[in-house]
Amino acid sequence: MPTRERPGLGIALMVGFAVLAPGMDSFAKLIGDTIAVAQVATLRFVMQAALLLPLAAAMGWLHWPGRAETALHLVRAALMLVATALFFQALQVLPIADALAIFFIEPFILTLLGGLILREPIGPRRYVACTVGFAGALLIIQPSFAAFGPVAMLPLGTALLFAFYMILTRRMATRMHPITLQTYTGLAAACLGVPVLLAFDGSGIAALDPAWPDRQAVWLLLGMGICATLSHICLSFALSFAPASLLAPIQYLEIVSATVLGLVIFGDFPNALSLIGIALIIASGLYVFVRERQLQFKRRPLPAP
Repeated sequence: MPTRERPGLGIALMVGFAVLAPGMDSFAKLIGDTIAVAQVATLRFVMQAALLLPLAAAMGWLHWPGRAETALHLVRAALMLVATALFFQALQVLPIADALAIFFIEPFILTLLGGLILREPIGPRRYVACTVGFAGALLIIQPSFAAFGPVAMLPLGTALLFAFYMILTRRMATRMHPITLQTYTGLAAACLGVPVLLAFDGSGIAALDPAWPDRQAVWLLLGMGICATLSHICLSFALSFAPASLLAPIQYLEIVSATVLGLVIFGDFPNALSLIGIALIIASGLYVFVRERQLQFKRRPLPAP
């Protein structure tokens, strides 16, 4: 693991994440409903485990997790698996940029959960910023809900589940190598997802009944798995080279990448109302980030005389 901060490299890796992550979403949207969304989500983690397990084993980063750690891996994996399935389901009808912008209320949910669960102090200004961010999400959801129905709400579910996932990740991220953590996440999600697919095989439930993918779907699944794995490797190492407070604003480049990919591949571009909502979410998120940095600076102990 890196032993010293290299902020320039951390920023570059975070930009890599912001470019690659919407690529995963684009592959998932191209797959569409040709195979069950639960199958797509499970295969995304199966490929992550398959790609990272040999690397982690070769580098000696693996260990035998205890019972408590195994339980945490399984809970995190369940949250991530369902969150991914909800987001992929939403992508079947929503433009990528709109779905991703709605998902970006996750920092606001995480802020509120930090106050409720972790008893972290939250001032009135951050409550106002969270409210503005939620209002921005509603501006995007309202026309999407009118056009596509309740599926427009699914990115909200993804954001909520991912916020809980991040709270658990905070407890584990400092205990093991980032590649190890991502490897165990993929393995745990595969252990949870594969039995569900086997149980619902032949059930006729569209979201859960697996099907053998055709050649095009196989290539799309491979592209999705590679993009997902590479993007999260970039994210994990970016956080090891630079502090999260420096990298957090760069994540909003995802919306730019998603907009470009949506326009080029699918001909989608956010309408005026969605653009206003995106702007509100980004502005509110950046305010929460700046406010958190100010509070962290104030909480630092003064140097000894």
